[in-house]
Amino acid sequence: MRIKASPEVVVVTGASAGLGRAIVRAFAEEGARIGLIARGRERLESARAEVERLGGKALVVAMDVADAEAMEQAAEQIEHELGPIDVWVNNAMTSIYSPIKEMRPEEVRRVTEVTYLGYVHGTLAALKRMLPRDQGVIIQVGSALSYVSIPLQSAYCGAKHAINGFTISLRTELLHDRSNVRVTLVQMPAINTPQFDWSKNRLPRKPQPVPPIFQPEVCARAVVYAAHNDVGRELIVGWPTLKAILGSRFVAGYVDKKVAREAYRDEQSEEPEDTTRPDNLWASVPGDWAAHGRFDDVARDRSVEFWLRVNRRRLVVAVIVTIALGALLLAA
Repeated sequence: MRIKASPEVVVVTGASAGLGRAIVRAFAEEGARIGLIARGRERLESARAEVERLGGKALVVAMDVADAEAMEQAAEQIEHELGPIDVWVNNAMTSIYSPIKEMRPEEVRRVTEVTYLGYVHGTLAALKRMLPRDQGVIIQVGSALSYVSIPLQSAYCGAKHAINGFTISLRTELLHDRSNVRVTLVQMPAINTPQFDWSKNRLPRKPQPVPPIFQPEVCARAVVYAAHNDVGRELIVGWPTLKAILGSRFVAGYVDKKVAREAYRDEQSEEPEDTTRPDNLWASVPGDWAAHGRFDDVARDRSVEFWLRVNRRRLVVAVIVTIALGALLLAA
């Protein structure tokens, strides 16, 4: 159930583009006050204008989530200007497409600092404010790749696995303390975002999400739902995510061989890579990027699994009514 009546105060990291931008838009449609955290001020200002057009209010905080002190200062500023934080969404990420044998230690460290430690820093800043009030929700945007690691994205997969472990530990501590602060993972499928045009890439062709691909709005709706409903340990979005989780639990060896055969091909489009393009590993890439990437023509705009999760009570009632009617007809 909802924490309180709107306007909520929501923090979104990685808010300027991609899934983060879609999450911002989804909360803005509910009139939320939103703290926007990312590195690129230009796109953050564009996100702020979008929030205000939709009826919300936004505060821009341009910073790097890898900086723990800056994260703490951002949380302090957001609470000072927008009010007590109700929902904190950790979403910021970066990645690099490269065989492990060609990776450099500083690149692995950078991906880890943003994609994993950025979540840790955000979580600590949120807990510092939520625990004394004994209320609040922390959403960790996860991935199918936190269960099934694939080649060519080792640092990103490692960070996503680490987020799972960290979050589950936190959840057990909150349960032990009988805290009303809630934390949950929202595990995502492949999403149509601009990250595939700005991630560092050593592959010969342009990277792409492993199909099937989903629109960011599908995943943003799941984040908002998880913020307002107790979904338990995690919320799974998309059949590919569920398939990855089940595969990792029951046929892990088979899954390893399958991704070894197919992922090199599936992670690359047919277009050759532009080796001169900038990447966002160390700094924000300029440009008017928003939520969507270049895969609109193939991306899906709904998730059957998420729909079933949201409507499971209605489905149970419908099944019971159907069985009862069938029994009455047989009796007649």
